[in-house]
Amino acid sequence: MRALVLEDRPIVRDDVPAPTPAPGEVVIQVRRAGVCDTDLQLVRGYMGFRGILGHELVGTVDDPSSSLHGRRVVADINAGCGACPDCRERDGHHCPQRTVLGIAGRDGAFAEMTRMPASCLVPVPDDVPDDHAVFAEPLAAALHVLDVLPARVDDPVLVLGDGKLGLLITLALRGAGVPVRLVGHHRDKLAIAAAVGAEVALEADAPTEPAAVVVEATGSATGLARALASTRPRGLVVLKTTLAGPVSVDLSPIVIHELRVVGSRCGDMARALEQLAARAIDPTPQIAARYPLAAADEALRHAGRRGVLKVLLEIA
Repeated sequence: MRALVLEDRPIVRDDVPAPTPAPGEVVIQVRRAGVCDTDLQLVRGYMGFRGILGHELVGTVDDPSSSLHGRRVVADINAGCGACPDCRERDGHHCPQRTVLGIAGRDGAFAEMTRMPASCLVPVPDDVPDDHAVFAEPLAAALHVLDVLPARVDDPVLVLGDGKLGLLITLALRGAGVPVRLVGHHRDKLAIAAAVGAEVALEADAPTEPAAVVVEATGSATGLARALASTRPRGLVVLKTTLAGPVSVDLSPIVIHELRVVGSRCGDMARALEQLAARAIDPTPQIAARYPLAAADEALRHAGRRGVLKVLLEIA
């Protein structure tokens, strides 16, 4: 089959063996896949990954023995062991033996086909188009911010970064009725957030008063330091950025101001689809470009340009 494989560099190959599902897994014919900043970090060496990239997808199950055969699905990217306490009692997102689609120990979705445990799949409602469903994984991660917020949020949550994830977080928070101030660098991106009722500001013009809750989604090595400096005493910092290399930052503000710092990664795929089905969130203004799988390496380069939003691969 055809796939984009990360070797020494990303390369489109037509001789990749089709996936062979392990017990409990099914093959998925990929329809759409989205390029994420994590994919770009993997190319730069993050996680030391080698193999087929891609973890944002919507596809069709191709397994006549499965009750999902012929259904469109999205996938929770974390494939746990199913037996450890995290898998039994929670969602398996922190299973010590997990593999992660297109990120760690498991080939991804920039391919004609991929494989995943059936337990990781969530059927897509018929009235949710592919262009919406392909956003389910990053939207689930954005909605996960809601899980760590205080029970009551009166002042705007400060979101740093108007890239793909920062915008989705803003849409997710506004969809839940949470006040938001988004700070970024691009007027056109800030306009997407303003259209759903968020306060917006260019970084050079942003208010300087600290916020009770700050979500760091800058994708930058300096993002954590900026977030700490933007949080009021006893406030909450939610970290979303992952980077290929180590980051040096002064952590003393965490102690001095008694800040709480929480990492936030993957979320609930079913919740994301519910929001998409209810039309509570429309992610499609973020679509910047579309490419066929044969030009997936070019799509990756396009996604890596400064300021570009979501680049999609149209595969089937």
